[in-house]
Amino acid sequence: MSNKLPLQVAEDSEIGISFTLTLIDETLIDRTEPGEIFRFQMGDGSLLSNLEELLIGLEVGTTGKFFVSPDDGFGFPDPMNVHTLSRAEFPIEMELKVGDVVGFDTPTGDEVPGMVMEINEDDITVDFNHPLAGETIVFEAKIEAIYS
Repeated sequence: MSNKLPLQVAEDSEIGISFTLTLIDETLIDRTEPGEIFRFQMGDGSLLSNLEELLIGLEVGTTGKFFVSPDDGFGFPDPMNVHTLSRAEFPIEMELKVGDVVGFDTPTGDEVPGMVMEINEDDITVDFNHPLAGETIVFEAKIEAIYS
């Protein structure tokens, strides 16, 4: 009989999980396909750090279901992240409609998504808040493997 403890997820583990991410009303946000394993190194930015923390201590084969509030998930919408931009800032051939998500370049060269909220003749209102801001999410993950 072995006294070896089962492998547990640690802060520096490389792990494989299957998961679903939904809203409280069960609207699917993301998931792994059946038989698919999402492999990543804890702390590499593949998951929100708050979601990673929920996995620490779980053993291979364990499934955890977590309710993640906006405080611990994607935050709350910030009215300061809603901007009205001149229509002239968009390419003339770009057809836009309310609800479209458009990529915008930042001065540092990164791209950030913004959702078109309102379109007027001269300007367009864009929301740069994360689409899940203000939402409580349900994160269900099964630890499929611990590689290190």
